[in-house]
Amino acid sequence: MTKTIACGLLNGLLLCLLIAVAPTVHAGNAGSGQRSEAVQRLPVLMRDIERRTFNYFWQETRADNGLAPDRVPWDEPFASIAAVGFALTAYPLGVERGWISRDQARQRTLATLRFLHDAPQGSSAQGMTGYHGFFYHFLHLDSGARFAPWVELSSVDTALLLGGVLFAQTWFDQDQPEEQAIRDLAEAIYQRVDWTFLQVRPPLLSMGWHPESGFIRHDWVGYNEGMLVYVLALGSPTHPIGEEAWAEWQGEYPQSWGRYYGQQHLGFGPMFGHQYSHVWIDFRGIQDEYMRAKGIDYFENSRRATLAQRAYAIANPEGFKGYGRYVWGLTASDGPGHVAQDHNGRTRNFRGYSARGAGLKDAFDDGTIAPTAMLGSLPFAPAEVMRSVSVLHKRHGRHIYGDYGFIDAFNLTFDDTVPVQVGRRVPGWGWVADQYIGIDQGPILTMIANYRNGRVWEVMRRNPHVRRGLQRAGFRGGWLDRPIEEPKR
Repeated sequence: MTKTIACGLLNGLLLCLLIAVAPTVHAGNAGSGQRSEAVQRLPVLMRDIERRTFNYFWQETRADNGLAPDRVPWDEPFASIAAVGFALTAYPLGVERGWISRDQARQRTLATLRFLHDAPQGSSAQGMTGYHGFFYHFLHLDSGARFAPWVELSSVDTALLLGGVLFAQTWFDQDQPEEQAIRDLAEAIYQRVDWTFLQVRPPLLSMGWHPESGFIRHDWVGYNEGMLVYVLALGSPTHPIGEEAWAEWQGEYPQSWGRYYGQQHLGFGPMFGHQYSHVWIDFRGIQDEYMRAKGIDYFENSRRATLAQRAYAIANPEGFKGYGRYVWGLTASDGPGHVAQDHNGRTRNFRGYSARGAGLKDAFDDGTIAPTAMLGSLPFAPAEVMRSVSVLHKRHGRHIYGDYGFIDAFNLTFDDTVPVQVGRRVPGWGWVADQYIGIDQGPILTMIANYRNGRVWEVMRRNPHVRRGLQRAGFRGGWLDRPIEEPKR
């Protein structure tokens, strides 16, 4: 794949088509249990984004072991175990869109699960893929072994992997030997995870472990992407954590609840915290005790967070170049590097890869926009997102749109007076990343699918482990109170 960022084959007529926004998916206010199963029509640009993003996972993932690269292009490639979870989710979506055959998806998925199941697990610092059923965050693409001494055994990245594993388990439902093998391997991989191993400060779960130094000193607590970790840990049929963990995890919720840019919601600055769990779990119309008290569900909460971020960009309190109604979106992404620049007598502190966000807490902004923050929020605010995507592509596509869709990030405030550490400068325009990142590509593809017809959600509503985890966390209502749905053919 070339590093050159090309605008692609889209023309001005295509962009005009995007302005005619597709119908809005019903947000499903708390207790309604309503959901849209109708197929939403996507404009040409959105379909192109979808296909290019799928190609990242299909073309860049290794066919022999299913390991997906953390980023592309890269001189020293390594796999992201979380990106593998998004890849496993992508393959069935590619079948349904007609881009690959079911057999192609079946063979790639089977190769991936066989590798994950058979790869060495143990306490050694070298040569291992994981330990106690968990996986290391980054792996060598060829061997699957831990990539480097700084790489942690990651609870959240394992959870993102398992989202894809359980999706594959449920989607491949045919009565034939290879799909039965997929289901059996997925079950074994999930059941092997000993969630209690990371309960070093019970009932909370640690963020991870290093063979050299032991457990990470931080636990998953407060509203963030760790929601998926706890749901899967509660749902385990072999090594579950106790139900009290969910209440403890929510202990810091009150510090994050409040009004921000016109939206009363449970806040988390970077948008990935409002997206990752929602990729695989349909939170529409189901509530835990906290959300029942607030009168909304987590889907509505993420809708409000999306609108708050957009409102922040419109207000643009820091005066960053380019921000506005159609250019917004802060999340974890690449950035121009850890440098400082003077702008009109004001020092701007920029970062490289970092979690950026706007909210009551967890807020940092250096003018770096990540398209995944916007596109991964499509189901939450479809009209706002699609109009913004159209304008973003029209204004800046020649610099930020390429082989696999939107490049990871860009910054219009960063000027060309100092050397960049990553990415590249565009004189007179700003800075742009020169890589795609797997965990930023994943929400784009999967949330487009969830907007179109709720497909990932519909499949995962049938997974007994996800249902069990939600129920043990105290979720009730909507689809969760109904029997498991028969699969759609």
